[in-house]
Amino acid sequence: MRAARLIKMVLLLQGHHSMSAAELARELEVSERTVTRDAQALSEAGVPVYAERGRGGGYRLVGGYRTRLTGLGRSEAEALFLSGVPEALRGMGLEDAASAARMKVAAALVPSIQDAPVVAAQRFHLDAPAWFREPAVPDVLGAVADGVWGDRRVRGTYRRAGDVVERELEPYGLVLKAGVWYLCARVGDGFRVYRVERFESVDLLDEGFERDPAFELPAFWEAQGKLFERSLRREEIVVRLSPEGVRRLPHVVDPFAAREALAETGEPRGWVTVTLGVESQDVAFAQLLGLGAEAEVVAPGELRERFVGVARSLGVMYGDG
Repeated sequence: MRAARLIKMVLLLQGHHSMSAAELARELEVSERTVTRDAQALSEAGVPVYAERGRGGGYRLVGGYRTRLTGLGRSEAEALFLSGVPEALRGMGLEDAASAARMKVAAALVPSIQDAPVVAAQRFHLDAPAWFREPAVPDVLGAVADGVWGDRRVRGTYRRAGDVVERELEPYGLVLKAGVWYLCARVGDGFRVYRVERFESVDLLDEGFERDPAFELPAFWEAQGKLFERSLRREEIVVRLSPEGVRRLPHVVDPFAAREALAETGEPRGWVTVTLGVESQDVAFAQLLGLGAEAEVVAPGELRERFVGVARSLGVMYGDG
């Protein structure tokens, strides 16, 4: 514990020209007396820590004591400090490791690019969870993450369609999508996606596994996402759209489905008829109501009749009589 604190103290001093005992105590979460003892221990070990007395004094390193990563340019250093997602790191139990790594890199940067962490933080912030949803960290996430990082098999009980099943998995990767954690794992000869919060328990096994070198997590996740989107569109409806309806369609239905439906219309100058994939008639009814008179459902007949009924009711409600 003390060794880690001493290393952190050296890194802090490398990153600052000088720091007071109070500042070091705050960063290290110790007393100023402990800071004094640690500085003396470092000095005795050969680290040139110099104590400046009096008002405005503090501690600093002398003699150019520094390790520099001279191979990093400004854009590379700034990109490095964009890579951490605090909520994700906390959930996987990697927050302390990531913090230490960033501090080591920051302390080792040459003076001309030492402002890279500040520049990056001022210009970009990733807020992963969706709006109006409290981000939840599943209890089993730490165990799942250990399996992913250590290439170790896991055994878990998983809630699926009202049943609880037991699965032994090879955990390949974790994905945080709109505040929800997903596990991409190999089962038998294939890969599947599991929602981490549906695991009731996860046990990390001693048995490791050999990764498939051809597996690429981003490409796999993108392909799975497209399959999932298509699986939701179980039905097709035929709709006539005004030019304004064409413009607004991607804002009221699934944008991907809208793009597919409109792909063959070119640049419509008047009303166009398209075939639109939808999750269900109920979902399509609720969504297309938002287009009002800019859309006319042609088929199926039962869905068209629902719109006819709404139109009549609105006519009665807003009519003169």
